[in-house]
Amino acid sequence: MDNLRNDIDCIDKELIKLFEKRMEKVLEIAEYKYENDFPILNIYREEQVLSKNTNYLKNKYFQKSAQEFLKSIMDISRLIQEDQLRKYIDISDKKKHKTKNTIYKNKENEYIVGFQGVPGSFSEQALIEYFGEDAKTKNLNEFEDVFKALKNNDIDYGVLPIENSSTGGISEIYDLLRKYGLYIIGEKCLKVDHNLLVVKGTKIEDIKEVYSHSQAFQQSSEFFKEYPGWKLIPYSNTAISAKFIKNENSKTKASVSSKKAAQLYDLDILEANINFNQSNYTRFIVIGKNLEINNDCNKISILFSISHKPGTLFNVLKYFAQNNLNMTKIESRPIIDKSWEYFFYIDFEGCLRDEVVKETIKLIEKESIYFKLLGNYKSHKI
Repeated sequence: MDNLRNDIDCIDKELIKLFEKRMEKVLEIAEYKYENDFPILNIYREEQVLSKNTNYLKNKYFQKSAQEFLKSIMDISRLIQEDQLRKYIDISDKKKHKTKNTIYKNKENEYIVGFQGVPGSFSEQALIEYFGEDAKTKNLNEFEDVFKALKNNDIDYGVLPIENSSTGGISEIYDLLRKYGLYIIGEKCLKVDHNLLVVKGTKIEDIKEVYSHSQAFQQSSEFFKEYPGWKLIPYSNTAISAKFIKNENSKTKASVSSKKAAQLYDLDILEANINFNQSNYTRFIVIGKNLEINNDCNKISILFSISHKPGTLFNVLKYFAQNNLNMTKIESRPIIDKSWEYFFYIDFEGCLRDEVVKETIKLIEKESIYFKLLGNYKSHKI
Protein backbone atom coordinates (compact mmCIF):
# COMPACT_ATOMS: atom_id res chain seq x y z
CA MET A 1 0.00 0.00 0.00
CA ASP A 2 2.80 2.44 0.83
CA ASN A 3 4.38 1.82 -2.55
CA LEU A 4 1.09 2.41 -4.33
CA ARG A 5 0.50 5.63 -2.38
CA ASN A 6 4.00 6.82 -3.22
CA ASP A 7 3.27 6.16 -6.90
CA ILE A 8 0.07 8.22 -6.65
CA ASP A 9 1.92 11.04 -4.90
CA CYS A 10 4.41 11.17 -7.78
CA ILE A 11 1.60 11.19 -10.34
CA ASP A 12 -0.25 13.95 -8.42
CA LYS A 13 2.92 16.03 -8.39
CA GLU A 14 3.13 15.78 -12.19
CA LEU A 15 -0.59 16.55 -12.49
CA ILE A 16 -0.19 19.77 -10.48
CA LYS A 17 2.72 20.84 -12.69
CA LEU A 18 0.63 20.19 -15.80
CA PHE A 19 -2.39 21.91 -14.22
CA GLU A 20 -0.37 25.06 -13.56
CA LYS A 21 1.03 24.98 -17.08
CA ARG A 22 -2.47 24.64 -18.55
CA MET A 23 -3.88 27.50 -16.48
CA GLU A 24 -1.06 29.80 -17.56
CA LYS A 25 -2.17 29.13 -21.13
CA VAL A 26 -5.76 29.77 -20.07
CA LEU A 27 -4.75 33.27 -18.91
CA GLU A 28 -3.09 33.94 -22.26
CA ILE A 29 -6.26 32.81 -24.03
CA ALA A 30 -8.37 35.07 -21.77
CA GLU A 31 -6.29 38.08 -22.80
CA TYR A 32 -6.62 37.17 -26.48
CA LYS A 33 -10.39 36.72 -26.16
CA TYR A 34 -10.67 40.09 -24.42
CA GLU A 35 -8.64 41.93 -27.05
CA ASN A 36 -10.57 40.33 -29.91
CA ASP A 37 -14.09 40.37 -28.39
CA PHE A 38 -14.35 36.58 -28.31
CA PRO A 39 -16.83 34.91 -25.92
CA ILE A 40 -15.47 32.92 -22.99
CA LEU A 41 -17.42 29.79 -23.91
CA ASN A 42 -16.91 27.94 -27.18
CA ILE A 43 -19.08 24.84 -26.94
CA TYR A 44 -17.81 23.36 -30.20
CA ARG A 45 -14.20 23.65 -29.01
CA GLU A 46 -15.12 21.90 -25.77
CA GLU A 47 -16.82 19.07 -27.67
CA GLN A 48 -13.66 18.65 -29.73
CA VAL A 49 -11.50 18.53 -26.58
CA LEU A 50 -13.66 15.80 -25.08
CA SER A 51 -13.89 13.61 -28.17
CA LYS A 52 -10.24 14.01 -29.20
CA ASN A 53 -8.58 13.46 -25.83
CA THR A 54 -10.71 10.57 -24.63
CA ASN A 55 -9.63 8.72 -27.77
CA TYR A 56 -6.11 8.61 -26.29
CA LEU A 57 -7.32 6.27 -23.56
CA LYS A 58 -6.02 2.74 -23.80
CA ASN A 59 -8.47 1.49 -21.20
CA LYS A 60 -11.95 2.51 -22.39
CA TYR A 61 -13.34 1.62 -18.97
CA PHE A 62 -12.21 5.10 -17.86
CA GLN A 63 -13.86 6.96 -20.76
CA LYS A 64 -16.86 8.41 -18.87
CA SER A 65 -14.69 9.33 -15.89
CA ALA A 66 -12.14 10.94 -18.21
CA GLN A 67 -14.89 13.05 -19.77
CA GLU A 68 -15.98 14.24 -16.30
CA PHE A 69 -12.35 15.03 -15.48
CA LEU A 70 -11.92 17.10 -18.65
CA LYS A 71 -15.25 18.87 -18.11
CA SER A 72 -14.11 19.86 -14.61
CA ILE A 73 -10.82 21.18 -15.98
CA MET A 74 -12.68 23.23 -18.61
CA ASP A 75 -15.11 24.58 -15.99
CA ILE A 76 -12.15 25.72 -13.88
CA SER A 77 -10.56 27.26 -16.98
CA ARG A 78 -13.71 29.29 -17.67
CA LEU A 79 -13.84 30.53 -14.08
CA ILE A 80 -10.24 31.72 -14.33
CA GLN A 81 -10.95 33.44 -17.66
CA GLU A 82 -14.03 35.17 -16.20
CA ASP A 83 -12.04 36.30 -13.15
CA GLN A 84 -9.37 37.68 -15.48
CA LEU A 85 -12.01 39.47 -17.52
CA ARG A 86 -13.35 41.12 -14.37
CA LYS A 87 -9.84 42.39 -13.63
CA TYR A 88 -9.70 43.92 -17.11
CA ILE A 89 -13.01 45.66 -16.37
CA ASP A 90 -11.65 47.00 -13.07
CA ILE A 91 -8.81 48.81 -14.90
CA SER A 92 -10.92 49.80 -17.88
CA ASP A 93 -10.84 53.49 -16.92
CA LYS A 94 -7.04 53.45 -17.15
CA LYS A 95 -6.77 51.97 -20.63
CA LYS A 96 -8.69 51.80 -23.86
CA HIS A 97 -11.35 49.25 -23.07
CA LYS A 98 -13.51 47.41 -25.57
CA THR A 99 -16.45 47.01 -23.23
CA LYS A 100 -19.08 49.58 -24.20
CA ASN A 101 -20.20 51.97 -21.47
CA THR A 102 -23.78 51.74 -22.63
CA ILE A 103 -25.61 50.81 -25.79
CA TYR A 104 -27.29 54.20 -26.09
CA LYS A 105 -23.99 56.06 -26.49
CA ASN A 106 -23.08 54.14 -29.63
CA LYS A 107 -25.63 55.54 -32.06
CA GLU A 108 -22.97 55.82 -34.76
CA ASN A 109 -22.68 52.05 -34.87
CA GLU A 110 -25.49 50.14 -36.54
CA TYR A 111 -26.21 47.23 -34.25
CA ILE A 112 -28.21 44.27 -35.51
CA VAL A 113 -30.52 43.00 -32.78
CA GLY A 114 -32.19 39.60 -32.97
CA PHE A 115 -35.49 38.43 -31.50
CA GLN A 116 -37.58 35.29 -31.67
CA GLY A 117 -40.80 35.44 -33.65
CA VAL A 118 -42.17 37.78 -36.30
CA PRO A 119 -43.02 41.50 -36.42
CA GLY A 120 -45.77 42.30 -33.96
CA SER A 121 -44.41 40.06 -31.20
CA PHE A 122 -43.89 41.20 -27.64
CA SER A 123 -40.17 40.46 -28.08
CA GLU A 124 -40.02 42.94 -30.95
CA GLN A 125 -41.86 45.51 -28.84
CA ALA A 126 -39.37 45.06 -25.98
CA LEU A 127 -36.51 45.36 -28.47
CA ILE A 128 -37.85 48.65 -29.86
CA GLU A 129 -38.44 50.11 -26.39
CA TYR A 130 -34.88 49.22 -25.38
CA PHE A 131 -32.94 50.06 -28.56
CA GLY A 132 -35.28 52.58 -30.21
CA GLU A 133 -37.44 52.69 -33.33
CA ASP A 134 -34.43 52.93 -35.65
CA ALA A 135 -32.81 49.70 -34.48
CA LYS A 136 -31.89 47.26 -37.21
CA THR A 137 -33.58 43.97 -36.33
CA LYS A 138 -33.49 40.33 -37.37
CA ASN A 139 -36.29 37.94 -36.48
CA LEU A 140 -35.48 34.27 -35.88
CA ASN A 141 -37.62 31.16 -35.56
CA GLU A 142 -36.62 29.72 -32.18
CA PHE A 143 -35.12 30.98 -28.91
CA GLU A 144 -31.96 28.96 -29.54
CA ASP A 145 -31.62 30.53 -33.00
CA VAL A 146 -31.05 33.89 -31.28
CA PHE A 147 -28.20 32.40 -29.23
CA LYS A 148 -26.69 30.73 -32.32
CA ALA A 149 -26.91 33.93 -34.37
CA LEU A 150 -25.16 35.93 -31.64
CA LYS A 151 -22.46 33.29 -31.23
CA ASN A 152 -21.87 33.24 -35.01
CA ASN A 153 -21.71 37.08 -35.23
CA ASP A 154 -24.88 37.29 -37.35
CA ILE A 155 -26.32 39.70 -34.78
CA ASP A 156 -24.77 41.98 -32.15
CA TYR A 157 -27.41 41.55 -29.43
CA GLY A 158 -30.47 39.44 -28.73
CA VAL A 159 -33.72 40.15 -26.87
CA LEU A 160 -35.47 37.25 -25.14
CA PRO A 161 -38.25 36.79 -22.56
CA ILE A 162 -37.00 35.21 -19.34
CA GLU A 163 -39.87 35.45 -16.83
CA ASN A 164 -43.47 36.51 -16.43
CA SER A 165 -45.12 38.00 -13.36
CA SER A 166 -48.04 35.55 -13.64
CA THR A 167 -46.41 32.27 -14.69
CA GLY A 168 -42.78 32.58 -13.55
CA GLY A 169 -39.49 31.81 -15.30
CA ILE A 170 -39.08 30.50 -18.84
CA SER A 171 -36.92 27.44 -18.27
CA GLU A 172 -35.64 27.16 -21.85
CA ILE A 173 -33.94 30.55 -21.63
CA TYR A 174 -32.14 29.65 -18.40
CA ASP A 175 -30.87 26.44 -20.00
CA LEU A 176 -29.68 28.27 -23.13
CA LEU A 177 -27.82 30.87 -21.06
CA ARG A 178 -25.86 28.08 -19.43
CA LYS A 179 -25.30 26.21 -22.70
CA TYR A 180 -23.95 29.12 -24.75
CA GLY A 181 -22.05 31.10 -22.12
CA LEU A 182 -23.28 34.51 -23.32
CA TYR A 183 -23.93 37.50 -21.05
CA ILE A 184 -26.95 39.50 -19.92
CA ILE A 185 -26.18 43.17 -20.58
CA GLY A 186 -29.63 44.71 -20.02
CA GLU A 187 -33.30 44.09 -19.31
CA LYS A 188 -36.72 45.50 -20.16
CA CYS A 189 -40.01 44.88 -18.35
CA LEU A 190 -43.03 45.04 -20.62
CA LYS A 191 -46.72 45.08 -19.70
CA VAL A 192 -48.34 42.26 -21.63
CA ASP A 193 -52.02 42.27 -22.53
CA HIS A 194 -53.35 39.24 -24.38
CA ASN A 195 -56.21 39.54 -26.84
CA LEU A 196 -58.33 37.06 -28.76
CA LEU A 197 -57.74 37.82 -32.44
CA VAL A 198 -59.91 36.57 -35.31
CA VAL A 199 -60.50 37.19 -39.00
CA LYS A 200 -63.08 39.84 -39.69
CA GLY A 201 -66.69 38.81 -39.21
CA THR A 202 -65.94 35.97 -36.76
CA LYS A 203 -68.28 35.44 -33.82
CA ILE A 204 -67.37 33.77 -30.53
CA GLU A 205 -69.55 30.74 -31.35
CA ASP A 206 -67.63 30.16 -34.60
CA ILE A 207 -64.35 29.39 -32.85
CA LYS A 208 -63.13 25.79 -32.47
CA GLU A 209 -59.33 26.18 -32.29
CA VAL A 210 -57.07 28.79 -30.68
CA TYR A 211 -53.36 29.17 -31.47
CA SER A 212 -50.71 30.88 -29.36
CA HIS A 213 -47.61 30.43 -27.25
CA SER A 214 -48.10 28.17 -24.22
CA GLN A 215 -47.24 31.07 -21.90
CA ALA A 216 -50.11 33.12 -23.36
CA PHE A 217 -52.50 30.23 -22.71
CA GLN A 218 -51.28 29.94 -19.11
CA GLN A 219 -51.62 33.68 -18.54
CA SER A 220 -55.18 33.57 -19.93
CA SER A 221 -56.25 30.31 -18.31
CA GLU A 222 -59.23 31.79 -16.43
CA PHE A 223 -60.72 33.09 -19.68
CA PHE A 224 -60.40 29.72 -21.44
CA LYS A 225 -62.22 27.92 -18.62
CA GLU A 226 -65.36 29.54 -20.01
CA TYR A 227 -64.84 27.75 -23.35
CA PRO A 228 -63.91 24.13 -22.53
CA GLY A 229 -64.81 22.98 -26.05
CA TRP A 230 -62.03 25.00 -27.69
CA LYS A 231 -58.85 23.21 -28.69
CA LEU A 232 -55.79 25.17 -27.55
CA ILE A 233 -52.88 24.57 -29.93
CA PRO A 234 -49.40 25.76 -28.81
CA TYR A 235 -47.41 27.86 -31.25
CA SER A 236 -43.83 29.07 -31.04
CA ASN A 237 -44.78 32.74 -30.75
CA THR A 238 -47.92 34.83 -30.21
CA ALA A 239 -47.32 37.02 -33.28
CA ILE A 240 -46.58 34.00 -35.49
CA SER A 241 -49.92 32.53 -34.42
CA ALA A 242 -51.64 35.79 -35.44
CA LYS A 243 -49.96 35.66 -38.84
CA PHE A 244 -51.10 32.04 -39.18
CA ILE A 245 -54.73 33.02 -38.45
CA LYS A 246 -54.53 35.73 -41.11
CA ASN A 247 -53.16 33.28 -43.68
CA GLU A 248 -55.71 30.57 -42.78
CA ASN A 249 -58.60 33.05 -43.11
CA SER A 250 -60.93 30.70 -41.20
CA LYS A 251 -63.61 31.78 -38.76
CA THR A 252 -63.08 28.57 -36.78
CA LYS A 253 -59.55 29.59 -35.79
CA ALA A 254 -58.38 32.31 -33.40
CA SER A 255 -55.11 33.57 -31.93
CA VAL A 256 -54.00 35.02 -28.59
CA SER A 257 -51.69 37.90 -29.35
CA SER A 258 -51.06 41.62 -29.01
CA LYS A 259 -53.02 44.63 -30.21
CA LYS A 260 -50.06 45.48 -32.44
CA ALA A 261 -50.30 42.05 -34.09
CA ALA A 262 -54.02 42.68 -34.70
CA GLN A 263 -53.18 45.92 -36.52
CA LEU A 264 -50.26 44.42 -38.40
CA TYR A 265 -52.18 41.39 -39.70
CA ASP A 266 -55.56 43.15 -40.08
CA LEU A 267 -57.39 41.02 -37.52
CA ASP A 268 -60.32 41.87 -35.25
CA ILE A 269 -59.95 41.91 -31.46
CA LEU A 270 -62.90 39.77 -30.40
CA GLU A 271 -61.99 39.88 -26.68
CA ALA A 272 -59.44 42.29 -25.22
CA ASN A 273 -57.18 41.85 -22.18
CA ILE A 274 -58.08 38.21 -21.53
CA ASN A 275 -55.09 37.58 -19.22
CA PHE A 276 -56.30 36.95 -15.65
CA ASN A 277 -53.62 39.19 -14.09
CA GLN A 278 -54.18 42.75 -15.21
CA SER A 279 -50.70 43.63 -13.94
CA ASN A 280 -49.16 41.07 -16.27
CA TYR A 281 -45.51 41.87 -17.00
CA THR A 282 -42.83 39.96 -18.88
CA ARG A 283 -39.16 40.61 -18.20
CA PHE A 284 -36.97 40.52 -21.29
CA ILE A 285 -33.20 40.25 -21.18
CA VAL A 286 -30.72 41.68 -23.65
CA ILE A 287 -27.84 39.29 -24.32
CA GLY A 288 -24.40 40.00 -25.77
CA LYS A 289 -21.06 38.27 -26.29
CA ASN A 290 -19.21 40.30 -23.64
CA LEU A 291 -19.79 41.78 -20.22
CA GLU A 292 -20.79 45.46 -20.46
CA ILE A 293 -20.40 47.22 -17.13
CA ASN A 294 -20.62 50.85 -16.03
CA ASN A 295 -21.47 52.68 -12.80
CA ASP A 296 -25.22 52.48 -13.54
CA CYS A 297 -25.18 48.68 -13.41
CA ASN A 298 -27.08 47.67 -10.26
CA LYS A 299 -28.18 44.09 -10.87
CA ILE A 300 -26.13 40.87 -11.13
CA SER A 301 -27.14 37.44 -12.40
CA ILE A 302 -25.13 34.33 -11.54
CA LEU A 303 -25.42 30.58 -12.15
CA PHE A 304 -23.88 27.87 -9.99
CA SER A 305 -24.14 24.26 -8.89
CA ILE A 306 -23.17 22.87 -5.50
CA SER A 307 -22.53 19.46 -3.98
CA HIS A 308 -25.64 17.47 -3.12
CA LYS A 309 -25.17 17.63 0.66
CA PRO A 310 -27.15 19.15 3.57
CA GLY A 311 -26.40 22.82 4.16
CA THR A 312 -24.54 23.56 0.93
CA LEU A 313 -27.18 25.93 -0.43
CA PHE A 314 -27.35 27.71 2.93
CA ASN A 315 -23.57 28.15 2.84
CA VAL A 316 -24.00 30.13 -0.40
CA LEU A 317 -27.10 32.11 0.51
CA LYS A 318 -25.69 33.27 3.84
CA TYR A 319 -23.15 35.48 2.03
CA PHE A 320 -25.96 37.71 0.75
CA ALA A 321 -27.21 38.39 4.29
CA GLN A 322 -23.71 38.77 5.73
CA ASN A 323 -22.76 41.36 3.09
CA ASN A 324 -26.15 43.14 3.08
CA LEU A 325 -26.85 42.25 -0.57
CA ASN A 326 -30.49 41.97 -1.61
CA MET A 327 -31.27 38.78 -3.52
CA THR A 328 -34.22 39.45 -5.86
CA LYS A 329 -34.70 36.03 -7.48
CA ILE A 330 -33.66 32.39 -7.20
CA GLU A 331 -34.53 29.74 -9.79
CA SER A 332 -33.43 26.11 -10.01
CA ARG A 333 -32.98 23.88 -13.06
CA PRO A 334 -32.23 20.14 -12.99
CA ILE A 335 -28.78 18.91 -13.98
CA ILE A 336 -29.05 16.40 -16.81
CA ASP A 337 -27.84 12.88 -15.86
CA LYS A 338 -27.74 13.80 -12.14
CA SER A 339 -31.10 13.06 -10.57
CA TRP A 340 -32.27 15.57 -7.94
CA GLU A 341 -29.27 17.84 -8.44
CA TYR A 342 -29.70 21.39 -9.69
CA PHE A 343 -28.21 24.50 -11.19
CA PHE A 344 -29.24 27.65 -9.33
CA TYR A 345 -29.84 31.02 -10.99
CA ILE A 346 -29.74 34.02 -8.69
CA ASP A 347 -30.36 37.72 -9.32
CA PHE A 348 -29.18 40.21 -6.71
CA GLU A 349 -28.56 43.93 -6.38
CA GLY A 350 -25.03 45.21 -6.82
CA CYS A 351 -22.23 46.34 -9.12
CA LEU A 352 -19.02 44.46 -9.87
CA ARG A 353 -17.04 47.64 -9.20
CA ASP A 354 -18.02 47.34 -5.53
CA GLU A 355 -15.40 45.49 -3.47
CA VAL A 356 -18.06 43.89 -1.24
CA VAL A 357 -19.80 42.48 -4.32
CA LYS A 358 -16.56 41.12 -5.76
CA GLU A 359 -15.66 39.49 -2.47
CA THR A 360 -19.13 37.91 -2.20
CA ILE A 361 -18.82 36.43 -5.68
CA LYS A 362 -15.41 34.98 -4.82
CA LEU A 363 -16.88 33.32 -1.71
CA ILE A 364 -19.76 31.84 -3.74
CA GLU A 365 -17.30 30.55 -6.35
CA LYS A 366 -15.33 28.74 -3.63
CA GLU A 367 -18.50 27.00 -2.42
CA SER A 368 -19.55 25.99 -5.95
CA ILE A 369 -18.74 23.01 -8.11
CA TYR A 370 -19.62 25.13 -11.16
CA PHE A 371 -19.98 28.91 -11.29
CA LYS A 372 -20.85 31.33 -14.08
CA LEU A 373 -21.26 35.10 -13.97
CA LEU A 374 -24.18 35.77 -16.31
CA GLY A 375 -24.06 39.57 -16.26
CA ASN A 376 -24.06 42.89 -14.44
CA TYR A 377 -26.54 45.37 -15.88
CA LYS A 378 -29.01 48.13 -15.10
CA SER A 379 -32.32 46.85 -13.79
CA HIS A 380 -35.57 48.09 -15.28
CA LYS A 381 -38.12 49.05 -12.66
CA ILE A 382 -41.81 48.78 -13.47
